[in-house]
Amino acid sequence: MEEMNQSQQHQNSAIKPIIPIRFIVKLGGAAITCKNEFEKINEEALETVSLQLRQAMMSGSSSGKSLGMDWSKRPGISETPSVDEDFRDQPVFDSGSFIVVHGAGSFGHFQASRSGVHKGGLDQPLVKAGFVATRISVTSLNLEIVRALARECIPSVGMSPFSCGWSTRERNIVSADLSMVTKAIDSGFIPVLHGDAVLDASLDCTILSGDVIIRHIAEQLKPEFVVFLTDVSGVYDSPPTEPNAVLLKEIAVREDGSWFVVKPKLEDMNRQDNCSIS
Repeated sequence: MEEMNQSQQHQNSAIKPIIPIRFIVKLGGAAITCKNEFEKINEEALETVSLQLRQAMMSGSSSGKSLGMDWSKRPGISETPSVDEDFRDQPVFDSGSFIVVHGAGSFGHFQASRSGVHKGGLDQPLVKAGFVATRISVTSLNLEIVRALARECIPSVGMSPFSCGWSTRERNIVSADLSMVTKAIDSGFIPVLHGDAVLDASLDCTILSGDVIIRHIAEQLKPEFVVFLTDVSGVYDSPPTEPNAVLLKEIAVREDGSWFVVKPKLEDMNRQDNCSIS
């Protein structure tokens, strides 16, 4: 019990950044990857999202050439990247008020489900191997998203929950140090976090989803808005692929976390929020 109390105190002692957070942006895994193709990024969608985020972060005029920050070799391109050292005329970004969190899409799910990482049990060789394989997959996607944002001159830095010391107990967050996130924001960077395989005090290990990460960050840092970018029109009362699925145009959230539908008027829609793995 004492250990649990210490963990919860640690969880609730987040250092708020000097720069107030305006937006947490969730990039849905299905929107930025080809979910039915193993570890395939939807390049066109990711490029569009990166451009839209750049425009949202810019202060003042949107004119001017964008000098990219990805100076590494890209697949299929043999030339050494050209680096323009003159960044003085670059647009001013409101970068400190954004946090990006992305889902895994076609990355990580195969490795996690085949090995049972979400169920725990690191004493089993398959689970331990799957933990490593899952992290290789999701961190490789994180790198590609950071590179896409950097090509739009967005000063993004990838941050993995496992590497930042996040951990759970029975899949509930008990330790989530946000100090590096807030330091990055105050230094003018965009933290880019992702769903990850993490250690769990009861199960040995589990999967920490992007949605749970967003909920925790929002509770601690109190952003003005949380924006979800998906491949569908919004939130539905059932899977949007079902023919009778209804788009919920307006949802109100109570202080206790429960929510209800404002538009359209539907009966029996009050329910408690439960985040799934994403």
